[in-house]
Amino acid sequence: MTLVTRLTELFGCRHPLQQAGMGGFTSPALAIAVAEAGGLGMLTGTVGSDALAAQLDAVPVGATVGVNFLMPFLDRAAVSVAATRCPLVEFFWGDPTRELIEHVHAGGARAGWQIGTADEARAAVDAGCDVVVAQGVEAGGHVRGTIGLLPLLDAVRAAVDVPVIAAGGIGTGRAMAAALAAGADGVRVGTRFVAATESIAHPDYVDALVAATAEDTVLTTAFGEGWPDAPHRVLRSAVDAGESLGSAQSWTPDWPTTAYTSPVGARALYAGQSVGAVRGRQPAAAIIAELTDEAEAILRQRTGGVSS
Repeated sequence: MTLVTRLTELFGCRHPLQQAGMGGFTSPALAIAVAEAGGLGMLTGTVGSDALAAQLDAVPVGATVGVNFLMPFLDRAAVSVAATRCPLVEFFWGDPTRELIEHVHAGGARAGWQIGTADEARAAVDAGCDVVVAQGVEAGGHVRGTIGLLPLLDAVRAAVDVPVIAAGGIGTGRAMAAALAAGADGVRVGTRFVAATESIAHPDYVDALVAATAEDTVLTTAFGEGWPDAPHRVLRSAVDAGESLGSAQSWTPDWPTTAYTSPVGARALYAGQSVGAVRGRQPAAAIIAELTDEAEAILRQRTGGVSS
């Protein structure tokens, strides 16, 4: 059985699964590994145009790798680089503009926007977006959604006709199957990939994810230096550790990579409510195989056919 959806048809990937964009991620290894395993890998445009161009130089020709941009830190030069070299340029946080989407289309890429409401989905499509990512409140990292993924997905599918990617709390094949059965054209996975072998997340960060459950995450604005009033889901222990440091704490939104040499417990340890599915380091290909195999088996049981 093959999960064929509008997402796989639009981008030519084997699986309807997208890696979440990770702001500040400085290595293309994870995005490449996701693409080579049949998913849609994502780089981040927050690294700047020169660094992004260098990362894209490392991406094999034909690999399905897109670029994610955070609107508060938008680099138009990097958008131009991405639009001419990637199949998907995606944006998050802020209001879609037709001018920006037309700029992406002029470069030859398709455009996407991550949204948290049906009204935001309509605005993205009205601006010309080809894809929307519906983000439920279960998501890790910065969170646009305020309701659960499934009711949001239902509202968004009723509001727009473009392919919809479901994001938030998806860390197992069961969750993937539920989102696809509810009408998503693909799923977006973030927390599981933070713990991928190809990720540059600090080992102590990964260990904290392995030890956590959904109840150990919290939606907060604590790590808001430089990006205030933007809710984000992190491990509750990170907030507690930061508060214990008092004035010595830096509430930066940067998450700890392998290059970080100080204790990581009080840094922004982003984690979605799918964190209980993180059981250790795994190659990205193994994560994708686990999720898609289980989702396919469940959907085959339910429908006896190919998902579309």
